[in-house]
Amino acid sequence: MTEDALADGMHVEGAGVSVTWAATAPESGRFSAVERRSDITELAHHFHELRSRGRGYLEVGLPEGDFPLLTLGFQGDRAVLHLFDDAEGVYLLGGDGIASAGDVVDIPIMDDLAAFSGDFVLAVDRAWAVLHTFIRTGAPGELGEWRKL
Repeated sequence: MTEDALADGMHVEGAGVSVTWAATAPESGRFSAVERRSDITELAHHFHELRSRGRGYLEVGLPEGDFPLLTLGFQGDRAVLHLFDDAEGVYLLGGDGIASAGDVVDIPIMDDLAAFSGDFVLAVDRAWAVLHTFIRTGAPGELGEWRKL
């Protein structure tokens, strides 16, 4: 296994790029708010571990400051992404069609399940790709249609 690929073939560009994050602990299945700083490869390994357990929640930022911050909650093959661009600005990324607009999908947010309209549900692989691009570029606004809450 190289730094650029995980055992399951998930691509991880930008090994060595620093990121701050907090996430569901695989051992307990509970969200741990303890912020970590690592390279993207460690975050990708943690995400892969959560994927193997079927659900999880991540909060990911850049080391330069508290914002922007992206959160990714997922269960099975469905995910939701939130963008916090400052202490008050919260947005949801528009869905990619994996769920119909009329569907209601339960996604973990920290330790609770929250119901989301299919309008905001993404395939988990697409959500990871968006999060990964954000880490590399620092530009969440260019990653899709964000709708203010």
